[in-house]
Amino acid sequence: MKAENLRVEELVEFSDGCLSLQGRRLVLHDINAFMQFRRDLLAMVGPEQARRILVRYGFAWGYADAAAMARVFTWDDKVEWLKAGSRMLNIQGLVRAAINRIELDEPNGKLEMELTWHDSPESEPPAGQGQPEIAPSCWVLTGYTSGYASYVMGGEVYFIEQRCVSRGDKACRALGKDVESWGEELAAHLHYFQADDIYGKVSALTEELRHKTRELERERRRLDLLRRESRRLVIEVHSESFRRVLELANRIARFDSSVLITGETGTGKEVLARHIHENSTRSGNQFVAVNCGALPETLLESELFGHRSGSFTGAIRDQIGLFEQAEQGSIFLDEIGDITPAMQLKILRVLQEREVMRLGERKPRKVDIRVIAATNRDLRAMIAEGSFREDLYYRLGVIEIEVPPLRQRREDILPLARYFCERLSRRLKMPRLHLDARCLDYLQAYDWPGNVRELENAIERAAVLSREGTVLPENLPPQILSSHNVRHFQGGLDHAPTLEQVEHDYIQHVLRLAGGNQSRAAASLGISYSTLWRKLKSSPEHEPST
Repeated sequence: MKAENLRVEELVEFSDGCLSLQGRRLVLHDINAFMQFRRDLLAMVGPEQARRILVRYGFAWGYADAAAMARVFTWDDKVEWLKAGSRMLNIQGLVRAAINRIELDEPNGKLEMELTWHDSPESEPPAGQGQPEIAPSCWVLTGYTSGYASYVMGGEVYFIEQRCVSRGDKACRALGKDVESWGEELAAHLHYFQADDIYGKVSALTEELRHKTRELERERRRLDLLRRESRRLVIEVHSESFRRVLELANRIARFDSSVLITGETGTGKEVLARHIHENSTRSGNQFVAVNCGALPETLLESELFGHRSGSFTGAIRDQIGLFEQAEQGSIFLDEIGDITPAMQLKILRVLQEREVMRLGERKPRKVDIRVIAATNRDLRAMIAEGSFREDLYYRLGVIEIEVPPLRQRREDILPLARYFCERLSRRLKMPRLHLDARCLDYLQAYDWPGNVRELENAIERAAVLSREGTVLPENLPPQILSSHNVRHFQGGLDHAPTLEQVEHDYIQHVLRLAGGNQSRAAASLGISYSTLWRKLKSSPEHEPST
């Protein structure tokens, strides 16, 4: 790695509302606030103590950055590692740093390094202020470069500012050397760096950090993987129930065990199956999906196992089956609960023997596949009834994952709806597509019997009906609006409203959403304008508009 290859967008990431530098939390500082802090520090503790505090602060900062550079990158040599310190000053916006020269005698631990700093905030006070109280005045910078170089060299290296804008020089310039090379010249400056044994303390803290690095790195990778895969599926996962589903899927993905995914229609079982495949060792090969419930038995057998030319009427050529097409990949058998007992037996043989036999042939063919199956039916109940083979159930469900319905993870409804809006904005070429805030309560109040699939369809319908890309409540399907309305009725059975009252209240509610526009209200209700007019006219509480 070379220092010139460092890029801020690759070093610093913004996630979970925080900035971090490769796992180390960062804090943004306002330069004006920092200079005010510096002036206050001078006034409170005096120039000598203020300088000592700021130099030590910079030392710890530089030492930590050098440790991060060692943890993240493999450097070509120590010279590049040292150069990276100046590069980090530029990236972090502290100063414009340039290296004049580096003379390194690595076997003897000798270093001499000269730096130039431009636009140092420590040397140029705010407008209207006089010159800094002490010159040279780049205390944080000298501390930072000293701490950084000390970590790289594995010993004490100190920088002393030779020139500074604060005393009339054109630029700030600092010279750094190891302790032995400095000789007696260092004595007047050493107490700024080593007060309270800062080097020893920082070394001890860094050593402690090294012991924990591997554990923290493993946890960071786990969280990053979960975050990336969560975004792949639903952008954000807020519910604990679905987070557990994802964690289980991630854990089992790298193993070849058969997986059975259960859950209601529309919960995203195929999406989860693809997620498992994409995170498995088979991800470079095919993922083959087949809806077992959509095909009659004879056609399903031909599709899964393939056939030989002439094996049945219409078989004019040899055909490879889906099991063979999925070689070294994964096959997804959706609606596995809908297949016949005869087909169950054939699939059981594939799972047991890992071989298939095409229709019209007697020669078995070996297959190397992972089988992932899914169903919205209760297979245990079907086993009790005798309509599903128990041995096939256990072969399929080595690992069983139940996907919770959307009504049981309401925290995920809004992230999903926003994700669908983003995706539809690209597909429908509606760059301004977004949800109006008034839609949120309606979306969260509805039970979504069709689950994620119904939500996606509802958002698409609303997008198509929206004006200028703003999805309003009136654009949502009527059943979602009525569900929200019904939830607001209070009282027991004796106080339940009549059907006529419910209809009247709901019509009035939709009219308010439509701004009194009866044509738009009728379209949202799914009725004609004349039907709406008759219902309003027959309502005793209706006042005709003028």
